[in-house]
Amino acid sequence: MLTDQTRREAFPSLEGMTYLNTAAEGIPPPAVGEALQQYFYDHQLGMDGRERHQAQREAVKTLTAQLYGLTPAEIGLSSCSSEVYNLAALALQLQSGDEVVINDLDFPAGATPWLQPTCPATVKVWRARGGGLRVEELIPLLGPATRLVTVSLVSFFNGFMIPLAEVVAAVRRHSPALLALDVTQALGRIPLHLAGVDLIVSSTHKWILACHGGGLVGVPKERTQEWTVPAGGWFNLQDAFGPHRFEQAVSLPGAASFTVGMPNYPAIYAIRAALAYIQSVGVEAIDAAARPLVLACLEGLARLPVELLTPQEPDALAGILAFRHPASEKIHRYLHAQNVHVMAHAGRLRVSLHGYNTMADVEKFLQKLEEALKLVGAN
Repeated sequence: MLTDQTRREAFPSLEGMTYLNTAAEGIPPPAVGEALQQYFYDHQLGMDGRERHQAQREAVKTLTAQLYGLTPAEIGLSSCSSEVYNLAALALQLQSGDEVVINDLDFPAGATPWLQPTCPATVKVWRARGGGLRVEELIPLLGPATRLVTVSLVSFFNGFMIPLAEVVAAVRRHSPALLALDVTQALGRIPLHLAGVDLIVSSTHKWILACHGGGLVGVPKERTQEWTVPAGGWFNLQDAFGPHRFEQAVSLPGAASFTVGMPNYPAIYAIRAALAYIQSVGVEAIDAAARPLVLACLEGLARLPVELLTPQEPDALAGILAFRHPASEKIHRYLHAQNVHVMAHAGRLRVSLHGYNTMADVEKFLQKLEEALKLVGAN
């Protein structure tokens, strides 16, 4: 990251490849592989390895807390963001008459628990306009019955970044709702300022460059009661093996209640190494290096005959750009054949730029995209 030498050392697999798909899968540095190997060595100790496993877990909580702006006691670990949201739904215990606000730029994990037939709440959809979620169109959806507003800081769909401080102010002014924020497409890529957020959620295999199998939960101490999960399990319970264990189950408070069973220690080892790597580079430095690439890529896309899905609003950009074209699948195949890796889904092409990308990556992508557009136009 950030220099040619450190990029070659930390990401040897990127040599000769133009990888612009971190929003789907991050490329892990060697330290992550070494951490997974360390887990294997520690696990060979049997029960004596548990102390080492727990030390890794505590390190992840500390590193995550630093990025979230919380304390380690306010951090919980789960298996993925989808599990976190389902446990959050269990904690809320919504009733008929309650209202939940979701949005149409969000990943399914944050929206679908509230759409299941078992959820008695009424769901309202905050719909994007011009590719962005506008606060003035959130306000009419809020009211005394609103229990939850759930949204991503950065949309997986088109990269739009919400004006978080304005969203927090609107939710507080117009409702008693809790605000759940998914930072999966932001954590490790841009600095986070999460004051006023009531539940923070992230997966671990994208911008922090770790692996699958992790969900990083943040519950500020003042929201402990609202986000204590009444789930069966053992790791999440106050006295799972006590004399009254077949008479009652009492969850640990707040973030700790989101780890219902044995932690996924292999993933935890990888997450610890990845977060330590990200911290060693510095999120501010990553953003400073990658932001000019995003702006240059957006400028290049705006000159081409594609339908931009990402608003051309610099303040609303993080690391993702998206566009459509009628021949998107053919374009994607051409790009892949040229060793240019982007995401294609349902007619949408998505580009994502991290600290290991360079201006040469942007230039090659735009060049190969223009070639592809000419080819499909000729056909």
